[in-house]
Amino acid sequence: MNQPLAYVHPGAKIAKNVVIEPFTTIHNNVVIGEGSWIGSNVTIMEGARIGKNCSIFPGAVISAVPQDKKFNDEETTTEIGDNTTIRECVTINRGTTDRMKTVIGKNCWIMAYCHIAHDCIVGDNCIFSNNSTLAGHINVGDYVVLAGMAAVQQFCSIGNHAFVTGGSMVRKDVPPFVKAGREPLSYVGINSIGLRRRGFSTEKIREIQDIYRILYQKNYNNSQAVAIIEAEMQATAERDEILEFIKNSQRGIMKGYFSSN
Repeated sequence: MNQPLAYVHPGAKIAKNVVIEPFTTIHNNVVIGEGSWIGSNVTIMEGARIGKNCSIFPGAVISAVPQDKKFNDEETTTEIGDNTTIRECVTINRGTTDRMKTVIGKNCWIMAYCHIAHDCIVGDNCIFSNNSTLAGHINVGDYVVLAGMAAVQQFCSIGNHAFVTGGSMVRKDVPPFVKAGREPLSYVGINSIGLRRRGFSTEKIREIQDIYRILYQKNYNNSQAVAIIEAEMQATAERDEILEFIKNSQRGIMKGYFSSN
């Protein structure tokens, strides 16, 4: 669209029905898909790949160079999936040579003042509440919810359907299907409300609870718990997903919560 009060670089590829509000700047080497809305005072920098029907609110800065001293102006990207909403003043940095891209999946909702650093890979249907922050090189699964002001340390992973409570400091990997809270971050149950909303049956939720009881509430170490889960729990997609996450964890998974009483 012709926007006399916005600057769109001639090298940007903008679908015909994209709405660009006044005072927005779109740099070279940017692609924006059909039906997207770009609010006023947004800056979209080189390497941005924005999908269809996205909404980006005022003050957001998409695909700025990484806050990484090793970055040497490599040609990297920021990729944002279809139907994702990015609220006011969100900052998303493009990748480095580690992964060459930063990725936000489809149908995500990234609320105001969130920061997503270089080389993060975020799945589909995620919700990041205000001021949530991802350092670099983080993996986030599908349907993950970060409550307000959660901060995730570099190289951590968060599994599918996990919920991290507000103000949490995530220093270890968070397995799938769980709620994480307290300080230091600990297992506080499974994300049963979120799982029910997404169609998980009562039987499936109970199965996931039984797995995490073995892992977190029976005083086994992780290796012992994994061996027992493999031996005693029926093989299902959810069981195998949990076990695979634990076995592949690079930082180690968060601990269980033990009462002092």
